[in-house]
Amino acid sequence: MRGSDRSTGTAAGSAVGTVSDGVEGTADRPDQAGSAVTDIYAEPDADPDTLANLGPLGPMAGTWVGTRGADVHPAAGDVDGHDAFHERYELQPIDPQTNGPQLFYGLRYHAHIVKPGEVETFHDQVGYWLWEPASATVAFTLAIPRGQVLLAHGAAAPDATGFEVTATLGSDTYGILSNPFLGANFRTVSFRMGVSIGADGTWSYEEDTMLVVPGRAGLVRHRDTNTLTRVDAPIPNPLARGEAPTR
Repeated sequence: MRGSDRSTGTAAGSAVGTVSDGVEGTADRPDQAGSAVTDIYAEPDADPDTLANLGPLGPMAGTWVGTRGADVHPAAGDVDGHDAFHERYELQPIDPQTNGPQLFYGLRYHAHIVKPGEVETFHDQVGYWLWEPASATVAFTLAIPRGQVLLAHGAAAPDATGFEVTATLGSDTYGILSNPFLGANFRTVSFRMGVSIGADGTWSYEEDTMLVVPGRAGLVRHRDTNTLTRVDAPIPNPLARGEAPTR
């Protein structure tokens, strides 16, 4: 997703995605927890304290910085470019979210990246990390201001210290969309992001995006890695604080 060539695609991954059967939201379709959905409008009771219900995402809440970022991306001349980067990654809890009986607890995030010693934005990314307790599933959304979005997912235990999310081009559910230029020249066909929670209070990620690039044989890997250290605690979600949003 990053790279000195600003036209390169997303935040990263070789992946095995999930392709939908094309029938969403029907009353006889099993939900992700494996039980039949009998009332698609009934909403569950949610705990207002998101921070207490984030499962494996809990240790990631807060504001983080990382100064050991490494980016390997396709470059002109059939070679790979290499860049170091510094990153600020903010993850704040949101109020519980429901789709009828489906319940998510989550973190809204903003990742801002620069090259060492520079001010200009090297990469900017926003989205959500979501935990669905009923299905023990992590979901991840990504949007970048070069015209690309995706939705990825993966299974995880509530106390997992490592997990990964994936998305695949063409999936009806956990997929990837790019603007026409990226689709023609740096086509992202799969995404994978692995997360590791460190015993020292840090967390690390490894992102791989597999790209189809004109003039390059086969798939081209774009990889980003970093280790992040917390510099500020999370702010409880509005419902937990009992505060109305401010204008």
